[in-house]
Amino acid sequence: MLTPNAHYAELKDSYLFFNIAQKIKAYLSSHPGERVLRLGIGDVSLPLCKEVIKALHEAVDDQASKETFHGYMPECGAPFLRETIAAHYLKRGVKLSSDEVFVSSGASDELGDILDLFDRSNQALIIEPAYPAYVDASVIAGRKIVHLPSGEENGFLPGPDEKYEADLIYICSPNNPTGAVFDRERLQAWVDHANKTGAVILFDAAYEAFIEDSSIPHSIFELEGARTCAIEICSLSKTAGFTGTRLGYTVIPKDLVRGGMSLNGMWVRNRTTKTNGVSYIIQKGGAAVFTDEGQRQIKENIAFYKNNARVIMRALDEIGVKYFGGRNAPYIWLKCPGETDSWKFFDRLLNEIRVVGTPGAGFGKCGEGWFRLSSFGSPEDTSLAAERIVALFS
Repeated sequence: MLTPNAHYAELKDSYLFFNIAQKIKAYLSSHPGERVLRLGIGDVSLPLCKEVIKALHEAVDDQASKETFHGYMPECGAPFLRETIAAHYLKRGVKLSSDEVFVSSGASDELGDILDLFDRSNQALIIEPAYPAYVDASVIAGRKIVHLPSGEENGFLPGPDEKYEADLIYICSPNNPTGAVFDRERLQAWVDHANKTGAVILFDAAYEAFIEDSSIPHSIFELEGARTCAIEICSLSKTAGFTGTRLGYTVIPKDLVRGGMSLNGMWVRNRTTKTNGVSYIIQKGGAAVFTDEGQRQIKENIAFYKNNARVIMRALDEIGVKYFGGRNAPYIWLKCPGETDSWKFFDRLLNEIRVVGTPGAGFGKCGEGWFRLSSFGSPEDTSLAAERIVALFS
């Protein structure tokens, strides 16, 4: 008799965004014609930059000619893109060989697939509040989870704690949802801890392009010892607007060995077994991101979102609400005024000023009493929402 994966029954209902959508639908049903300002969005609102669009069109034309047509791509990524990404890291002082870079269809896919490298008996440490996929992917894999709480007292940036031991350590910096970022010293503490205990860090760097503080590493491989304890998972979704085209990359150093087995070599075997590679067209577009002109254009887009973040932060400063994030991240994590719970705060913003964000409770128990606002919307909506928030709490 077939036995399904019973761990699916252990998953909590994915009610967060469903509930948000239902609440908005109910509000608009009883208030037809009202304009709701959505600052809960985690998707980008600007189109792909011109340099990427140009490369995508050229790649489509390549597929129309027998001489330039590409069928299946190398499972681990096209050499031209792997080499381009390695060269990009070198500009930041991180030396990688191109075969330590693996092209993926996005960070979300990779965060789940990467667990194939580790036995199910390995425990996973997840810092809360957390991106829900870390928890869900570990549950599906039948993995025990160690929840490391964080909060206002440590700036949502906890350090290693012997009471919370695990084999896999998820670190997201800049963080979703809190916007908190690990500086060099705090991140080094985690690297040293992982090397000491034999753990492996799964470093989610999806938002590294938003870092503007020079004291904050863009890559964990800027730190001493990271090559023997870390895997870095990156995305072009927020960096370059690839949410709809799906492209990312993962770095697994050859120095990363556990139980006498090379995790780099294991991942090559995994990818050549489970994938047929990422589209040539999309990889050509991705390579354009790392050209000088591509970097200039995506930085303009990121500046657009960061200005939205400044608008939100100014509003919160004006009314005296405590928050984290914003400066080096696209998310603002604010403390719900009056110690209210995050869903009550959501209801108040929706019903009184028609502004939508994301309740912190949806990111774990440590998110209760907090609320996430996003800078990915339009400047018009962001400014109007900020004005309404100030008026409500003034």
